Amino acid sequence: MNRTLTRCLLAASIAGLTAASASAQATTLRMAHFWPGASGINQEIFEAWAATLEEESGGELEVEMFPSGTLAKPDSIYEAVANGIADIGATAQGYTAGRFPLSQIVELPGVATTATQGACVLQTLYNEGHLDEEYADTRPLFFFTTGPGGIHTIDTDVQVPSDLEGLRIRRPTAVAGDILENMGASPVGMPAPDIYTAMQRGVIDGLSFPWEGLKGFRINELVEYHTEVPFYTLIFVATMNQQTYDSLSPEEQAVIDDNSGMRWAGNAGEVFDRLDVEGKQEAKEAGHTIREIENPLEHPDWQQPLQEGIDNYLAQLEERGLPGREVYEAALAASESCAADQG
Repeated sequence: MNRTLTRCLLAASIAGLTAASASAQATTLRMAHFWPGASGINQEIFEAWAATLEEESGGELEVEMFPSGTLAKPDSIYEAVANGIADIGATAQGYTAGRFPLSQIVELPGVATTATQGACVLQTLYNEGHLDEEYADTRPLFFFTTGPGGIHTIDTDVQVPSDLEGLRIRRPTAVAGDILENMGASPVGMPAPDIYTAMQRGVIDGLSFPWEGLKGFRINELVEYHTEVPFYTLIFVATMNQQTYDSLSPEEQAVIDDNSGMRWAGNAGEVFDRLDVEGKQEAKEAGHTIREIENPLEHPDWQQPLQEGIDNYLAQLEERGLPGREVYEAALAASESCAADQG
């Protein structure tokens, strides 16, 4: 065998060993969430976050994504992270009724008017220590929210609350469900991925959803009427199994830490806000009827059921011995400061 060939084979062997060594050193983290893989939420938030981890760790961290509830069902994702079934998960706190009561204060009407503001408020409450006990069994990475959710129906033009009488409306959380009930609707609970089929089968007459979700879950294909009455904001958390985090090297932990907190809360909020615009535009282009209710907490038709929803929820928290009004006031203060920062 001549020297040139020998050198080529040796170089190829070294390259192969180097690649194998790099692959062996990479830590793969399994991430579970319920958004469709093709959705903007998955691609522009979670895939972008995963790519950032890989880049900033020099390939030492890799994230294997499990969208659409393929690793854990939507209402089981948080527990899957706590129990180590998933290393990382992103889910809606409201899918586990009563599990995150203080966090869900951010869902109440009037706390946030955009997803960017909502994410800032929720992340601020956590950073200030108001929510520590609710997430003691995992390591939260960042918090975020949808933009305000409205009411969308198949064939009913909802202009005042009484138009909801008898309608079966999918509600995202118990908090939003109580407010829908105050407005005369019959709330039905189900995870977002189940909505499309439920509407096709006539199980529900409509839903409460932000504009982003109408596009991401293809609901604009099934509804004709939209009432833009911002009566809730759905909250989310991206969180990590604590033992998984503890098993990482200090350098890998530093990459995770650098991509946690307000930085990615803000990134997620911006994505949701942009997708809200796209979801509403999609409905406009389809010729749907869109009703806009401005300042519903001051509107003569909508103010009472919404304010009752706020008061009832805070009273429930107090009955449980929780500092509901204290955290609500902190949320309103954060809302004001977050709006000023974004302005």
